[in-house]
Amino acid sequence: MALLMETRLLLRKVKDLRCLTQKRHRVKEKWASTRIKHPATGLALQNFDSIYSGQLGLLWPSVRAALLSERKYGALLNNYGHDDVQAELQAKGCKDFPSDIETEAQPCLEQEPAVAGEEESSHVSVNKSDLDAQQHPALQLSPNIKCLVFPRGDITRFKPARPDMFGCLGYYLMDAASVLPCLALNVQEGHNVLDLCAAPGGKTLALLQTKSIGFFGINDASVSRTTRLRKVLHSYVPKPLLSDEKLRITTFDGTKWGEIEKNTFDRVLVDVPCTTDRHSLMENDNNIFSKNRTGERRRLPQLQLDLLLAGIEAACPGGEILYSTCTLSQIQNLSVVEQAIHTAREDHGIQLQVVDLRPLTHMFRKTFDFAPDLPLGEMVVPHLAANFGPIYMCKLRRLT
Repeated sequence: MALLMETRLLLRKVKDLRCLTQKRHRVKEKWASTRIKHPATGLALQNFDSIYSGQLGLLWPSVRAALLSERKYGALLNNYGHDDVQAELQAKGCKDFPSDIETEAQPCLEQEPAVAGEEESSHVSVNKSDLDAQQHPALQLSPNIKCLVFPRGDITRFKPARPDMFGCLGYYLMDAASVLPCLALNVQEGHNVLDLCAAPGGKTLALLQTKSIGFFGINDASVSRTTRLRKVLHSYVPKPLLSDEKLRITTFDGTKWGEIEKNTFDRVLVDVPCTTDRHSLMENDNNIFSKNRTGERRRLPQLQLDLLLAGIEAACPGGEILYSTCTLSQIQNLSVVEQAIHTAREDHGIQLQVVDLRPLTHMFRKTFDFAPDLPLGEMVVPHLAANFGPIYMCKLRRLT
């Protein structure tokens, strides 16, 4: 018995028993069978559970269930097509949500920014409860942007769009909530418009449907994503329009746009790269939560701030900027906008006015679920009955 105990103690002291095994019998350790795998989707879910449970409170369980379920799509009608697909889709029970609105919309309210020097802190704190009661002209929506959706609770899928006799597809399938930033941008006849982060092209295509743009600058920093954007446009827009000098597609670093074209555009859409919450939970490919993209993910808020500031500089005095993401993260949404307002005033001498988008949320509350009591901007939150989003948006106006 004593001999057996001594043998066990000896074996415990030996850290690597391979030295006692003949070389020809040694087997290399296989990581795949010994190390626990952590897929990017699982890491994303862990991250969201720890952050959004505190941010959204009791709302998070329902939002979580919706994010992990199949998303719902809308069909953005292509006004450059020649087939009457709208009647065909309406016969299946679809409704054009931009025209299916609440008629008693609230007046548009706006926030006058603090004058430079009055704000002591490093951030600007803007709360919608403090908005002035001053009334402004009602929010105007382009009648040419049409997006059909199935009713709440109906999870019917759209069939792929068919090309017409000229090769243009009848509709573009996208998250219907992604149309809201384009509607909120309120493009008017002859406006010069910049889409700073345009790929993959859904919002670009929605803005083109207005048929009101005087000059359209379309940009994305990624060459591969710009190539995909061009393919989308060629599938929906006639070639003469794409070759028009009033439309320009570029691949520049969007953060430097203030150095390229300053004080130029009436409307600027800044749909920044983000953690793309729904994709991060559903797809491991190209997932921002992959371990080899940790640094890129941590740099996102700074990139988003730089892009928004560039968009603010690109807008002309009196012009409007729409900042949007597809994440629930306050750090990428509210915090970026607050910091941009402060930096624009302190470093660039640009005063900004926050445009209240509550009239927009009031109009479309039958179609989408919106986050309650957001201090700045508006956000569509996913819900199982209306599984759109998430989409965050905040609208700013440059003062003269």
